[in-house]
Amino acid sequence: MAAPDSIKPFSPEETQRILHHLQQPVVFINMTGGWPALHWTAEHLSGCLGDKLIQFRLGRKQETNSPLFETQCSYVEARLEHFLSWTRDQPGADVGPFCDYPNSEYWAYADYKYIALLFQHQPSMFEDVKWSEFGFEGRNGRESTLWIGTAGANTPCHLDSYGCNLVLQVQGRKRWHLFPPEDTVNLYPTRIPYEESSVFSQVDVLRPDLTRFPAFHGARAHIVTLQPGQVLYVPRHWWHYVESLDPITVSVNSWIELEVDDVARVGEAVTKAVVFALKSAPSDDNKDNWLNPTEEGVASHNESMQYVNLAVRACEKQRGLCHSKLTQDPRDTSPVKRDSRGQIRENCNLVRDSVPFSVPFGPHLIPVRCQREYSPETTKDPEVKSSRNCDDKSLEDCTVSSDAAQRTKLASAVGLYRGKHECSDGLTQCRPRDHADGTSENSSGDYEESVHTKITTNDLLDCLVHPDIISRVTELLLERHTRSHRTTTPS
Repeated sequence: MAAPDSIKPFSPEETQRILHHLQQPVVFINMTGGWPALHWTAEHLSGCLGDKLIQFRLGRKQETNSPLFETQCSYVEARLEHFLSWTRDQPGADVGPFCDYPNSEYWAYADYKYIALLFQHQPSMFEDVKWSEFGFEGRNGRESTLWIGTAGANTPCHLDSYGCNLVLQVQGRKRWHLFPPEDTVNLYPTRIPYEESSVFSQVDVLRPDLTRFPAFHGARAHIVTLQPGQVLYVPRHWWHYVESLDPITVSVNSWIELEVDDVARVGEAVTKAVVFALKSAPSDDNKDNWLNPTEEGVASHNESMQYVNLAVRACEKQRGLCHSKLTQDPRDTSPVKRDSRGQIRENCNLVRDSVPFSVPFGPHLIPVRCQREYSPETTKDPEVKSSRNCDDKSLEDCTVSSDAAQRTKLASAVGLYRGKHECSDGLTQCRPRDHADGTSENSSGDYEESVHTKITTNDLLDCLVHPDIISRVTELLLERHTRSHRTTTPS
């Protein structure tokens, strides 16, 4: 049973300090007692929304070895009443637009629904969600999204370009598969389908095709099943795949920028310009459904470049403000740190606190432990505490943090996209990669065919907008802009 409303394990100030020091996912226990949002079951919400139509995303329950992206799903608009009748499979029940989708074959997901829009005529419901108790003064349901799904409903594995996530589980259980940012190279990132705020993984993390994605074998999974009343914290740039386990699940998600990273926004602007330029060009292989339904539409190249320039100027402006306080080196491309209200923090370097702080893990704050290797067997543990953790080490012991590892990260990423062949620097001559026993991986016939495999626009994009490549391009772009600014500014 949740703790009484008046008794919380952490005060808002304590919770804020914890969040600013966390480098790993955690589950908060007994922090939501007394929240009216805990009564937001699908049945309760159906009564609140009445005849209001909600868009549901539907996917087949069949098992594959590929992610089911939003661009590949079916969509219907229906009332929650129809959704509930459909999930119960009642004979003669009116299931409305769901009639063409047997619930034995399909799952349904009303995902990423902005509460501010759903309940714009019932603003009192915003107060049912109390993120202020996590130290975010004034933040409630207005800044949150609602997620309602059936068993099997899922979000493809992705990372969010900006901010972190706080997720309140209201009804049913959801299992989260999380991977640290250092595992990006093992998750084969892609920007197709394109969504500005997300980078998707090409791997089906439940049923990975290790022939196509061998590096995924080294991915380090952090798996947790979130129970009603619990809150999960997902740090910035952590990969996550989410699946609903029970017949009906309801959760509330709030995306928050603890520290605004203007450099990351420049990178996203660059990515957008490259993707839109290449995918908007007429060609034989540009006929796929590449723009995620969450995006408003395709921008022209002029609009994309305006976006790049605005992002660069914003980055330079914030860096200048920080410089005026600490005489920071203008060549430093480190992100400016701001608090949850968007105010620039006095300490503009990357040191979080001058006073040592130890995160108070315990019965009310459960770390989501890492596992040494990821395999289908590791998805069967439904508990908050993960079994098979890294020899009882902390997350910091399990993540790649050495300078040498970071320096080889980009080289590894490029190597993965070369596939099964080793190529010369000129990329004009390729040979099969040899096995340890000295034998060639391919016969001469296979080699001849694989050398001439067609490279598609999407293949090219996967390389050009890989997160590591974009990071380096962003760095070069900001350096160029800084030099130009120095030469044009009168002394």
